[in-house]
Amino acid sequence: MSYTLGLHELADGCHAYLQPDGGWGWSNAGLIVGEGSSLLVDTLFDLKITQQMLDSMTGVTAAAPISTVVNTHANGDHCYGNQLVSHAEIIASAATAHEMTEVPPAMLAALNSAPGEVGDLFRYFFGDFDFNGIEPVLPTTTFTGQYDFSVGGREVRLVEVGPAHTQGDTLVFVPDAKTVYTGDILFIGGTPVVWVGPLDNWIAACEMICAADVEHIVPGHGPLTDKNGVRDIRDYLVYVNSEATERYQGGMDAWDAARDISLNGFADWGEFGRLAVNVDTVYRSLDGTHKSPDVVEQFRRMFALEQPHP
Repeated sequence: MSYTLGLHELADGCHAYLQPDGGWGWSNAGLIVGEGSSLLVDTLFDLKITQQMLDSMTGVTAAAPISTVVNTHANGDHCYGNQLVSHAEIIASAATAHEMTEVPPAMLAALNSAPGEVGDLFRYFFGDFDFNGIEPVLPTTTFTGQYDFSVGGREVRLVEVGPAHTQGDTLVFVPDAKTVYTGDILFIGGTPVVWVGPLDNWIAACEMICAADVEHIVPGHGPLTDKNGVRDIRDYLVYVNSEATERYQGGMDAWDAARDISLNGFADWGEFGRLAVNVDTVYRSLDGTHKSPDVVEQFRRMFALEQPHP
């Protein structure tokens, strides 16, 4: 199936909404259609692109309106559009619901409009998006562990696999269609960013997907994939975990370690500078006293890693 903007049907009543190129903020979503009602998996980063997505779904949702939304995690590119579906039941893990309060849209709006170097930095990553006027809408139903329910007669299973990418990552399984929506447990063609960790939890989530009876895998970013794509993400995380641990044990600073690690076969993935955050997360997992830099410095480091070196 081609990696093009818009709604793609994967299996009976299961759709993916894809947003190339899958880089910063360009996330995917999903639509699960039952008898007379539908489930939306994630909203998008701002109101304009979320509305465009909802408009593209009207051919399906006219007869099966969206009654339920699942937010796979708390990053804004998967929940900032919630106000456009605030009539629906919104489900997320309890950890996700809590984390949604920590980075309000107004914060990103302020960073994007900041003067000088900080504003330039955040516009480099997020300048395509408009965070003004977004009202945070939090989940109405939360769960921990696993949550099974039905939408229009279709069974859906939510499995919490965080903390990993964020504090509360959730996989969305549709057993009758052998389909899973992974949120940001999968970045295909792009580098995963481990904001919270530990990496071991994320590796275990990849193993869970590979062991599941699924044929259609919708990542949080990038094109549709298969279990080989899941294994590639797992292998990257195993490699970074090992390389960063070795340097931590050798007494190397986390930022020096990020600049020292060779990405080998993973160097052609997009957003490879996320290695800076991932190494820092390994250090934090190994040492409870490790102090991570603030978010502005994290983005400075990711930007710096991706600049050509003489």
